[in-house]
This record gives sequence, C-alpha cells and structure tokens, in this order.
Amino acid sequence: MEQKLTLFELNRQIKDALSSAIPKTVWVVAEISELKENRTGHCYLELVEKDGRETIARARATIWSYTYRILKPYFETTTGQLFTHGIKVLVQVSVEYHPAYGLSLNIKDIDPAYTVGDMALQRKEIIEKLQSEGVFDMNKQLELPLVPQKIAVISSKTAAGYQDFMKQLESNSYGIKFYTQIFEAFMQGNETVPSVISALDRIFEYEDFFDAVAIIRGGGATADLSSFDNFDLAYYVTQFPLAVVTGIGHEKDDTVIDLVAHTRLKTPTAVAEFFISGAGQFYEHLTELETEVVQLAREAVETKQEQLGKFAANLHRNVDEFIDEKSKQLLKTGNSLQQQVNRFAFNKKYELNNLKHNLNSALSVWKVEQKSSIDRQKRILRRVVIESLLKEEANFGRLKEQVKHRFVSFLAKEKEWISRSENTVRLLNPENVLKRGYTLTLKGGKIVKSANSLHLNDEIEIRFANGSVKSKITNKE
Repeated sequence: MEQKLTLFELNRQIKDALSSAIPKTVWVVAEISELKENRTGHCYLELVEKDGRETIARARATIWSYTYRILKPYFETTTGQLFTHGIKVLVQVSVEYHPAYGLSLNIKDIDPAYTVGDMALQRKEIIEKLQSEGVFDMNKQLELPLVPQKIAVISSKTAAGYQDFMKQLESNSYGIKFYTQIFEAFMQGNETVPSVISALDRIFEYEDFFDAVAIIRGGGATADLSSFDNFDLAYYVTQFPLAVVTGIGHEKDDTVIDLVAHTRLKTPTAVAEFFISGAGQFYEHLTELETEVVQLAREAVETKQEQLGKFAANLHRNVDEFIDEKSKQLLKTGNSLQQQVNRFAFNKKYELNNLKHNLNSALSVWKVEQKSSIDRQKRILRRVVIESLLKEEANFGRLKEQVKHRFVSFLAKEKEWISRSENTVRLLNPENVLKRGYTLTLKGGKIVKSANSLHLNDEIEIRFANGSVKSKITNKE
C-alpha cells in the first residue's frame, strides 16, 4: 500500500521542493489585474499573464508596507504613471509557499524602465491600429459650423480648467453669446474612459442641436493623463459625428485623444478662445461686407455721375456743331433769307437751351432718386441682419427652456419610480412578513419548504417576529 500523507505533510514537501528548485529571487514580467492597499500599509496584488484575451497564468503577490512605501513613489516618479491595475511590470520576487495559504509571490523590487517602454509601445500600437483601420483622421475631416455657438462640454464641473473656459467665453470682447451644456465625467483615474464615453453617448442624443464637443481639463501630472491614451476612447472620438476639440492642459506631449480630435489646443482657455475667434472672424466678415456694399454703392453713383457728365458734354458739343452747320447753310441762302434765318436760328437756340435745362433737371432728380434707393437698400440689409440674429437668439432661448422642462420631468418620473420600488421592498421585507402573523420553520438552520422533508422525532425551530420556539415532530399526516 502506498504511503499515506496528511495534507499538511504534502504541502510541506511541495514547499521544500519549490525552495530547492527556484532561486531566492527571480525577475518576473506580468500584468497587474487587481491591487488593494491594506490599512496597515501592505499591498496585495493579483498578477496575470494573457495570450490575447485569454488569461494563461495567475498568481497572488504581496508587497509588505516597508517595501511598498519605497517602491510606489519610486515607480510613479520615474514613469509618470500611477501604480495601479492594468499595467505591465517587471518585478523581482521571491516564491513563497505556505502549507495553509498556498503559493504567493513576495515582491522585493521593480524596474520602472520596463513599464515606460511597454506604455510607449502600447501607445504606438494604438496609433498604428487606428491608422490601419482608416479611422485616425475621420474626426478631423468633419466641418465645423461657420459660427459654432452651441458647445457640449465634457469636464468635471468643479475643475479650475472648466471655470477658466466658461469665464473666457462669457467675457469675450465681441459680446457674442455662447450656449454651453456640461456633461460631467471623471478626468483622471480608472473611471475616466467609461465616464467620458458615457458623456459622448449622452451628447449623441442631441447631435442635431450641438455644433461641437469640447473635452477639457486643467494641467496635471503626466500620470493623470494616461487614461487618454486608450484605444476604445480614441476610436469613439474618431467615429463621433460632431467635431471634437481638446484642451487637456498638457503642453509637453499629445495624448492619443489629442491626435485623433478635430482640433487640439493646449489649455481650456485656448479652447474658449478658439470658439471666440471663429465667431469673431464671422462678425468681422459681416462688417467687411457692409463696408463693401457701401463702397460699391458709392462707386456706382460716382460712375453714373461721370457717365452723365460725359453725355452732357457730348450733347453740348453736338448741338454746337449742329448750329454751326446750319448757320453756314443759312448764310449760303443769300441775303434775301437773312432775316428769316436769324429768326429761325434764334428760335432753335431758345429751344435747345430749354432742352439743356430740362436735361440738367432730369439728371439732378435721377441722382437724388438713385442715392435715396441705395440708402434704403442699405437700411433694409442692416434690418434683415439684425432680425436674423434676434430670431436665432429667441430660438436658443426656447430650446434651452425645452431641455430644462424635459430634464425636470424626467427627474420627477425617476423619483416616483424609486418611491414605488422602496414601498415594494419594504412590504416584502421578511421582518414585516413575520409581523403580519406568518412564521418560518427551520430544520438544522435551513428553511423547511415541504412536509416531505420532515420525519418523526425531528427537531424543528419555529421563528416568529418577536422570538422563536423549538418543537419535536410527534405526528405526521
């Protein structure tokens, strides 16, 4: 018969075998899948190795508090990356096997250079994957409206960057009014990617209303920006139907989100100035058009005046030539017709003077009418522009009230549903059921659901709302 071992003895042999087979310390490459900090300062991790999406190896690991206090700041200062789950690390470990708790790894040291290289490689792979799928420049190819005034903002409402953005928009020198709606999201930490994607989903519901999306946050450490080097979030931005403008407040490096966005700016204030300058350029363009219209009208009047002057001069010259010619012809008729010719010439000259006077009067009236018409067209054009701007502002106000009304209605319905759910839960509470006169029958600590599970002389416990009694089965029907 084979030798019998207790479980403790078997585990002790495994421990001895591992101790003799593996060196005191070994460098291991793995990904941190879970990380928890104990209140005493110890750090407990789960390390994994993956082949694609499949986990092919898993091990528990520990960093004792005195080591963790040194390794964590050393890693984060060197890499600019938070020491958290989801990153690949190169760690020096000792293999420990406890008969009661099994296999675990004790982390002694860490190599930050490996993680920095892996992060750079992951970022490069993300960019290449977006380019290979042909989506890298898709958001850049969208056209911004001529005057983007309705802006969806993704940020933290309490962030200084958001406050700077709003202050810059509201105090612009042109006095242009912008409509903004904040869609709150975490802008650092593990919740950044899902919360920003969730904000984009909510904005997508109002795609036809907004002109553009601004993703903004203030400056910070490089580690705080690692969430913006994420493939899923970058892919989402490339597919978004509105132009995305980023102002993540970090001048040193561009995140992947900056690279795929329609426009990348350094700070939230620069994003606000970008929208202001666009609207300002349009305003200046309108002013230039007004000036051009006035100038063209003035040039048209001057051209007509010049043409009329030339026409009058030609007419006067032609009349003079006609008189001279007729005079010569009359002179040839002889002295006998001199008196008649003189009379005829006098009459003709009088008529021509009247004609010249009438022409001058008609030209003066025409010039006055043309100037009046041009002034009237100028006033009409200015009134049309002002009325259009007032109508747009009124439409913005109505849309704002509609959104506010729908949001208040939605909150009221949600509160009513929560109240009904609370009442249902309260009515189904086991304590309330017992208070209505019902009891629970237990055998061996388990609820008895059928008489078939009970036998003669079985001991049972009957639980009431205010206590319990024990009984023995003496009869069964």
